[in-house]
Amino acid sequence: MATSTARTSGIATASFNVRSSKKASVIAPQHAFVSGQRAGSVKACFRNRRASKLERQAVVTTATATQDSSKAKTVSNITVRDPDAPLSKSVLSVILGGGAGTRLYPLTKQRAKPAVPIGGAYRLIDVPMSNCLNSGISKIYILTQFNSVSLNRHLARAYNFGNGIRFGGEGFVEVLAATQTPTDKEWFQGTADAVRQYTWLLEDIKNKGVEDIIILSGDHLYRMDYSEFIQTHRDTNADITVSCLPMDDSRAADFGLMKIDDTGRIIDFAEKPQGEALKAMKVDTTILGLDKEAASVSPYIASMGIYVFKKSALVQLLKEDFPSCNDFGSEILPGAKDNMHLQAHLFSEYWEDIGTIKSFFDANLALAKQPPRFEFFDANSPIYTSPRFLPPAKIEKSSVKDSIISHGASLEECTVNEAIIGLRSRIGKGAQIDKAMVMGADYYESAADREKLIEAGKIPVGIGENCVISNTIVDKNARIGPNCVITNKDGIEEARHEDQGYYIRSGIVTIFRNATIPAGTVI
Repeated sequence: MATSTARTSGIATASFNVRSSKKASVIAPQHAFVSGQRAGSVKACFRNRRASKLERQAVVTTATATQDSSKAKTVSNITVRDPDAPLSKSVLSVILGGGAGTRLYPLTKQRAKPAVPIGGAYRLIDVPMSNCLNSGISKIYILTQFNSVSLNRHLARAYNFGNGIRFGGEGFVEVLAATQTPTDKEWFQGTADAVRQYTWLLEDIKNKGVEDIIILSGDHLYRMDYSEFIQTHRDTNADITVSCLPMDDSRAADFGLMKIDDTGRIIDFAEKPQGEALKAMKVDTTILGLDKEAASVSPYIASMGIYVFKKSALVQLLKEDFPSCNDFGSEILPGAKDNMHLQAHLFSEYWEDIGTIKSFFDANLALAKQPPRFEFFDANSPIYTSPRFLPPAKIEKSSVKDSIISHGASLEECTVNEAIIGLRSRIGKGAQIDKAMVMGADYYESAADREKLIEAGKIPVGIGENCVISNTIVDKNARIGPNCVITNKDGIEEARHEDQGYYIRSGIVTIFRNATIPAGTVI
């Protein structure tokens, strides 16, 4: 029987249909349980979530700070932002779908990075999407380019962007694909170029009330209230605000670092500095809110790659000041620091860049640890995903420890330890899964179909009997025959065997999507 440390993944799901301009119709999710707690629907989230600071109170700024606000009311020498103009009206989010994702290959062979499954039942894009919705941001564009079919399908099912989202404002979720136009004949050349090609849309009449634009990445794992981020941006009257992480000496050299003055204004950038150049980037992080003890351990601040721009500043930078620069982090921001106000905003909670096979694998296994550093369930800020209406997981005479078992999975007389078992996974008798991620399947095979496959000498979807799998990612719809041993027992760091259905990167074996691994294979 499953031990008490096994968990089935709780998933907050919703589908939106427009009924009026004032209310969203929500199809209630299939309620799952996470450690005895139930995931809430989007409607419950908006009813119960903590109100953002910008919605709870009027924000007082100087008159010059709110010249673009049509809602502003001028009183004497100050301007008071209308408390009835929430983020859903004044902020627009742009989520970057990412490039080709070569560092995550082969997981990105047939899908975009933000569409890569994570945590058993989610996709990476669900993280920034849910953060936006939980923060009250309802105007969302997603820019896509590479292998975007599965990403577009997931967004359509989970957030119904075709019909739009409206909850107290004129919200929408729209996918913007890379296209060739009379003025832009190239595909996206970088993060800044992707946004530049759609600046005409940011200036469109339907976005006339937008004051600030938040730029997000589609391949990070974290939970963040963006309203606090935007609060910093507006309180300091910044043109650009960069969210940053406190960083210690051991990791600082791996990131793009920033230097600030005693007001938190950014005055310098350095990309992965070493030696004396690294030491020169030390800052007093108590300025941004850390206590003295934490500041002494983490004397650096690293960019998270997410930004808030004044809309007017963003358009000016992309079209006038730096029309040939293609990247925000390495070109636009360093170039803008002398003529614009760049402000740092500290984020000191869990954050992980899921950019490599190793970071992806480690972040997934960490979800099953007790207690986890990050958990998808949160009563106030759940992570949403597509509604699938699958049955509960079935665990028969199996030992399961410190693992996440997703909906529709079937485990039969097997052992699962520190693993992620995805949707519709099938684990056969006698199998041993240890420190591995099994993504599951996109469909079920009936018992009759499985019998026919076996009789024909073929392999059904799932993990066969008596397999031993560890240090491995098994992508969706993989067919692994009985008596296979996939552990990378020789400790190989890098190997490419695409014709045999697997790669080894950073010592981690990855079985390709739809691959077939013959019975008795040893990797």
